[in-house]
Amino acid sequence: MKGMGKKVLIVDDDTRNIFALTAVLKSKGYSCISAPGSLEALKLLSSNHDVGMVLLDMMMPEMDGYEMLAMLRKSSNAGLPVIAVTAQAMIGDREKCLAAGADGYVSKPVDVDALTDLLNKYLQK
Repeated sequence: MKGMGKKVLIVDDDTRNIFALTAVLKSKGYSCISAPGSLEALKLLSSNHDVGMVLLDMMMPEMDGYEMLAMLRKSSNAGLPVIAVTAQAMIGDREKCLAAGADGYVSKPVDVDALTDLLNKYLQK
């Protein structure tokens, strides 16, 4: 089955968010790796071919999620599902993330059930 055994890459500059998401996802049977920023995430993706999905914070220093998403969509990982996980929850933010190339959108604080539904959809767990 597509996606079986694939890892979830969590990209967030806040270690508390990485810790919380990793704990929740591991309790649901997902394998996770993480990166504290976009540059580190792109490096991880170039060497880890078992990543099946990216959970991407859109507001990070140095290179934000929008910039990373643009680079990712031009790379060999262009088809990798990306879920925007962001505190940006104003009218139009969801559409902005999807227009930038995200496959899904979840606002912080994360609705675990909504996130799990997206993971199941894209990873076919």
